[in-house]
Amino acid sequence: MKVSPDIGIIVIVLVLVVAGVVMIYSSSGIMSGESQKYRMDPLLFLRKQLVWMVLGIVMMLVFMYLDYHILEKLKYPLFALTVALLFLVLTPKFGKEAGGAVRWFRLGPVSFQPSELAKFCLIVFLASSLSKKQKKVESFTYGILPYIIVTGALVVLILRQPDFGTVVLLGIIFVGMLFLAGARIFYLVGIALCSLPVIYALIFSSAYRRARVLAFLHPGNDPLGKGYHTIQSLIALGSGGPAGLGLGAGRQKLFFLPAPHTDFIISVIGEEFGFAGTLTVVLLFMGFLWLGASIMLEAKDKFGRLLAGGITFIIVLQAFFNMGVASGILPVKGVPLPFISFGGSSLVFMMACAGVLVSVWRHRPKLKPQSLKLKVKS
Repeated sequence: MKVSPDIGIIVIVLVLVVAGVVMIYSSSGIMSGESQKYRMDPLLFLRKQLVWMVLGIVMMLVFMYLDYHILEKLKYPLFALTVALLFLVLTPKFGKEAGGAVRWFRLGPVSFQPSELAKFCLIVFLASSLSKKQKKVESFTYGILPYIIVTGALVVLILRQPDFGTVVLLGIIFVGMLFLAGARIFYLVGIALCSLPVIYALIFSSAYRRARVLAFLHPGNDPLGKGYHTIQSLIALGSGGPAGLGLGAGRQKLFFLPAPHTDFIISVIGEEFGFAGTLTVVLLFMGFLWLGASIMLEAKDKFGRLLAGGITFIIVLQAFFNMGVASGILPVKGVPLPFISFGGSSLVFMMACAGVLVSVWRHRPKLKPQSLKLKVKS
């Protein structure tokens, strides 16, 4: 039985979100229940995530039933709002510091990460603008340079927080969407090569980033310092074996594994559900990639194709970025696992993106009645 891509996307998202809620409670219950920092409340993170889940479902439903072309009309206001929030988050009045970085915009009791909006904003802006370029996208001056400036503006503001992980994701989104729009490979390779010395300078000009990269290359040299995250994550994944220790029976979340409910939640899944559980998550994201690509190819216009391609790309890219960090393939960086990790900003924006993806499918061109007529030979 063939599953419609929109139904498939909805099912995968809901399965991941529900699994995330379960794993957030499993990974954070003891940690928050025995810590004064979290008011000795074992249900603290669970309750918060349930609230964000409801809001995320509402956002997904809203964007599912809206015509995605409304985003094309809102690209400039959306970009202006994103830039304004990225500016404001750097001010003491609105910025909230956590872990040595100011990434949270605070307004009364509500706080969220503007960098999550920046990912969505860049995809919408590039999809809308590139869809109108036609053959001009093959020109560096008219098809690429303006978007280097636009993306660069967001990158500079996010680096001020600093949030190097999001900067890398924005750069990959930028190159990926130019590729989908038909930009010349020569220019894209040139951009990638020119960015390497910039990335090198950004990494090694910061003692913190430099230490993270060196710990990634040799985690055993500093097992209780910069290599601690990677080593504890690998212990969790290895402890799970083929089928896992069972839900709630993981040991690494007991104050060994840092951020077990956020950046390293896949490690808890691997420990409690084993290789089978980890593989299931990977296959769900692969299914999301397949369905998202199907929606992209069936879109009725170039804006829809680029929008669907960009959304699919960022969700799957971020998922494998997160899992790459947890498995020691990539340096440690705070990138949440979409739909699963604790965090309101990420969950709501990712579910909104999934709603837009469904909208692109539901507004695809339908078969005309005459094309369904059977021809009977006389």
